[in-house]
Amino acid sequence: MSVDFRSASPIDFRSASLGALAYNDEFVQRHIGPDAQQTAAMLATLGVSSVKELIDKTVPDNIRLKGEMALGDAMTEANALAQLKAIASKNKIFKNYIGMGYHDTHVPHVVLRNVLENPGWYTAYTPYQPEIAQGRLEALLNYQQMIIDLTGMEMANASVLDEGTAAAEAMAMCKRQNKKSKSDVFFVDADTHPQTIAVVKTRAEHFGFEVFVAKADELANGDYFGALLSYPGSSGQVRDLTALIDTAHNNNALVTVASDLMALMLLKSPGAMGADVVVGTSQRFGVPMGFGGPHAGFFAFRDAYKRSAPGRIIGVSIDARGKQALRMAMQTREQHIRREKANSNICTSQVLLAVMSVFYAIYHGPDGLKRIANRIHRLTAITAAALKAKGFGITNSQFFDTITVNVGDNQKAIYQAALNAEINLRLVGSDSLGISLNETTSAADLETLLAVFGVAGIELASFDEQVLAGKNITANNAIPADLLRSDAVLTHPVFNTYHSETEMLRYLKRLESKDIALNNAMIPLGSCTMKLNATAEMIPVTWPEFGKLHPFAPIDQAEGYKALFEELQEMLKACTGYDAISLQPNAGSQGEYAGLVAIKKYFESKGETQRDICLIPASAHGTNPASAQMVSYKVVVVACDSKGNVDLEDLAAKIATYEKQIACIMVTYPSTHGVFEEGITQLCDMVHAVGAQVYIDGANMNALVGVAAPGKFGGDVSHLNLHKTFCIPHGGGGPGMGPIGVGKHLEPFLAAHPVQAVPGTDINNGTISAAPWGSASILPISWMYIKMMGAVGMRQATEFAMLNANYVAKKLEAAYPILYKGTNGFVAHECLLDLRPLKEASGISEEDIAKRLMDFGFHAPTMSFPVAGTLMIEPTESESKIELDKFIEAMLIIRKEIDQVINGEIAAEASALHNAPHTQDDVLEENWTRAYSRETAGRPAPWLKNHKVWPTVNRIDNVYGDRNLICSCPSVENYME
Repeated sequence: MSVDFRSASPIDFRSASLGALAYNDEFVQRHIGPDAQQTAAMLATLGVSSVKELIDKTVPDNIRLKGEMALGDAMTEANALAQLKAIASKNKIFKNYIGMGYHDTHVPHVVLRNVLENPGWYTAYTPYQPEIAQGRLEALLNYQQMIIDLTGMEMANASVLDEGTAAAEAMAMCKRQNKKSKSDVFFVDADTHPQTIAVVKTRAEHFGFEVFVAKADELANGDYFGALLSYPGSSGQVRDLTALIDTAHNNNALVTVASDLMALMLLKSPGAMGADVVVGTSQRFGVPMGFGGPHAGFFAFRDAYKRSAPGRIIGVSIDARGKQALRMAMQTREQHIRREKANSNICTSQVLLAVMSVFYAIYHGPDGLKRIANRIHRLTAITAAALKAKGFGITNSQFFDTITVNVGDNQKAIYQAALNAEINLRLVGSDSLGISLNETTSAADLETLLAVFGVAGIELASFDEQVLAGKNITANNAIPADLLRSDAVLTHPVFNTYHSETEMLRYLKRLESKDIALNNAMIPLGSCTMKLNATAEMIPVTWPEFGKLHPFAPIDQAEGYKALFEELQEMLKACTGYDAISLQPNAGSQGEYAGLVAIKKYFESKGETQRDICLIPASAHGTNPASAQMVSYKVVVVACDSKGNVDLEDLAAKIATYEKQIACIMVTYPSTHGVFEEGITQLCDMVHAVGAQVYIDGANMNALVGVAAPGKFGGDVSHLNLHKTFCIPHGGGGPGMGPIGVGKHLEPFLAAHPVQAVPGTDINNGTISAAPWGSASILPISWMYIKMMGAVGMRQATEFAMLNANYVAKKLEAAYPILYKGTNGFVAHECLLDLRPLKEASGISEEDIAKRLMDFGFHAPTMSFPVAGTLMIEPTESESKIELDKFIEAMLIIRKEIDQVINGEIAAEASALHNAPHTQDDVLEENWTRAYSRETAGRPAPWLKNHKVWPTVNRIDNVYGDRNLICSCPSVENYME
């Protein structure tokens, strides 16, 4: 059924949705916040008669779609889940011994239910407002401590996107840090996972580095600025790297070691061997394989490199009371501030997966983890001994969990026998097979595995019981004594306290309760759409049919995933107007990079290698210039005019100056200023006229889907933030997904993969992410969202995003000037409040307002971006008028408090604004001496008497935290203080 309600009256619009669409459209009404009565009231406030009229007056006519997208009718939740279950059932779950950085694991059920399946954890935003994110920050600090302990390094960040990305970022950091070497060559150990080598090679190509891949022993024979060694190697080989690292250092090269967290429970740490950087993935610590992701890559490094490190780093500081408090440290390193001079373009990490992995470690504790590691190693040693007794050669005599077995001419026969037994092995060369064991491997599994090789009669029946009792766990040890770990790890009390489920459950709840997520209140962040992540969308993520697949399993075992990818790609093409979609980029930043790489490859294919300039408007996201420098493009900034639009005269001047040097322009649409620029098609024509490409940043697709399509109005490529527009949750700062849509001419240049072929791609295009389809296991979220909304619902989501934003702007404009509006006085899906006049008159800053909003139970809007001294608000279509009115009331109360300062009724320093946020410690003070009441401090609005989320710390001292940098867990006494 396809019904157009845009011209209907407001009440008819919603009643028709409830009536005429009835059963088919039921999800749409749960996703979209305002009901019929609320819609009517909001339209009346705006002085328009219908949603259609609002859209007509907001979106330029020359870019508007004239019909519905090819998405079909909306499905019910039940029907969509049933259809997706049928698709998922096409996947085959075999026992996987492929390894290569991906291992089956047991997700502790207390973590599965209370973190991965809990909106209190998965709907939170990146902790830029740390006073209401202390739970996530503590979990991430624990994660950093875990990585520091296991790697033996001095510092770690709060995760990166995957192991391949971590290695590529390490290469770039080694180049930045190495002042002694003039070399542009990076050495890579041949015994490194092939997907990691591919990502490193791609990144190096566009930085202008050369990658030399060879056996590790050849490191001594050349001149390199850095090296990547693997420990254990991809083959499973374990060797002492100390001498190699010493040699590299003597030759002025810095060394990165790719390692395995579970192996490091038993192995001497890379830090003890002299490593400069250590990278890897924490997937096997309780995160499902999920056909490749999402997983948290880890990144540890020397303290001396901290200001050059990519990604987020959590640090310890103090609040206004001197109480210990956590925050993201040294944010001046990050892309949103340093732009093209940033260390990296990484905008998101993998927070949800990082905290899952550290909760796995906390739950098991060091003794439990060592028992798991010993058990894995013991099983591997038994496997190696049995195969050797049968006459097979084991290529690597020293190993942790992986062996490479030389089977000669029997490779294909044994590999097929394994498939017949529903077992996946790794093909190595033409005569060997790789076997990697994991914590889910049982004695029975091992008997079945060995039978494939013709080995029978091994007595393993009592093995599990012996290991669990702590017996026989070191027999057949294949780790030399001098490589066994001798130092204690994970000694902090947090890793030695919560081993009963009761204690673990309560710890998780205590952390969750310190944060504001979407299950508490609206998160009105401009530029980072925080909309409903519906339960029905989230349910398939934990289905084993999606979670237990290895990304390099034979593709015929992933027919369900294949169908999911193809359907989602078609749906995203319908939403964007592009001809092809690549699902590989696993974050918006990686999508930007992938799009620019495609543009660069396209021009190389035409011989136009002189095109090395990227035009970027002054209002652009910080990731845009950072991504441009990662492909060695020179950034030329285009000015914005007084209305916030790209200045077309300045653009014309830049085009005239650089002309055939221009590769592309990166423009966000609607603009980051919250307006639909009427000159967008003219801008595209101007850039195309000199043969350059138009990159349309998809950050604001929430204001386009069903209304206008970038692939139709002039875009050549866009990335799509599936964690914004298409309902994948933010997870407290990750996971994200950033697929790209491209025109037909760029399709031949989409990212490929060296292990699992991506249909229609050329391996020479390079590899962006470690897994061929990025974070595949969260793609069902977006599939569910689009299926349950249908063509009409997807358009309505866009329309209501604009209705809600314009309603908030209209209600607040008398108190806070709206900085930019369109020709007819409307904004897009977000608006900028200009606080600069108020700040000048009162001394109250945008930060004061942001912190005061916490007292009302709200997360602050985006602060000082894209214009200093502003707040950018994006309410999303999922918020009802009731919630919008609460936020509006809070902002109007705050305005009255500012007026009290302006009128001299209270000094700025003594105001509730300046002292916000207020904690329970504040309102429970025995002697209350402040110039305002306890009620004003803690319950400044009437609805807070029913429910209140309290900040757990006062305003945090950012300067103190950076000057006294601590990025590991403080002692338990500090927490108690």
